[in-house]
Amino acid sequence: MLQGKRGLVVGIANDQSIAWGCARVMQGQGAEIAVTYLNEKAAPYVRPLAESIKCPIIVPCDVREPGQLEAVFDRIKTDWGTMDFLLHSIAFAPREDLHGRIIDCSQAGFNMAMDVSCHSFIRMARLAEPLMPRGGCLMTVTFYGAEKVVENYNLMGPVKAALESSVRYLAAELGGQKIRVHALSAGPLKTRAASGIDRFDELLERTRARTPDHQLVTIDDVGEVAAFLASDGAAALTGNVQFIDAGYHIMG
Repeated sequence: MLQGKRGLVVGIANDQSIAWGCARVMQGQGAEIAVTYLNEKAAPYVRPLAESIKCPIIVPCDVREPGQLEAVFDRIKTDWGTMDFLLHSIAFAPREDLHGRIIDCSQAGFNMAMDVSCHSFIRMARLAEPLMPRGGCLMTVTFYGAEKVVENYNLMGPVKAALESSVRYLAAELGGQKIRVHALSAGPLKTRAASGIDRFDELLERTRARTPDHQLVTIDDVGEVAAFLASDGAAALTGNVQFIDAGYHIMG
């Protein structure tokens, strides 16, 4: 389905990451994948995964470090010239702000969470735009807590809501260039990022009980949807929040 396409995946931390599930599935469907890792401490967990799916580009990227994100896209421009899709799967909030009430969060913590989790996607879209002359697909990862109040999701709720709104505005702005934009609303998964959420195991069990078939989704489930959205078969879709949560969001 993705034969001949090239894309960038940002956000792999280890073999439990949503970004890894997406990279693995998309490469399995014929895509060539470029991968980033946060820093040298993270490299031993990411590089072997990237090498296992024959990624030709494996580079560091901390969006908080000036110039690193731009260097990633410069490398893609040099090696590939163009790209077809992008997956943004990064989020961060300082622990003290994430675990407290929103009303008590610090300005610095809120700004950092918004910058890493939301504005970095906008920055990536701006850098990807000139590398998609024939169109393409931009995707980011969100969660149901952007739409409804989810206990202990706290600060990330309004941050992800801003991310989903950004998806809609980017889709409207880039539609004329045939660049499609989506948010993947994945159900709760045991990822490194999710481990920072207080009482996350309880959230998993509440979710399992609430889904129609009492099952949780996997990173591969998210990958299959991401692969479809990046394909030509999804050319008529843009600006959507695609729920991949085993029906969690439909239950009252």
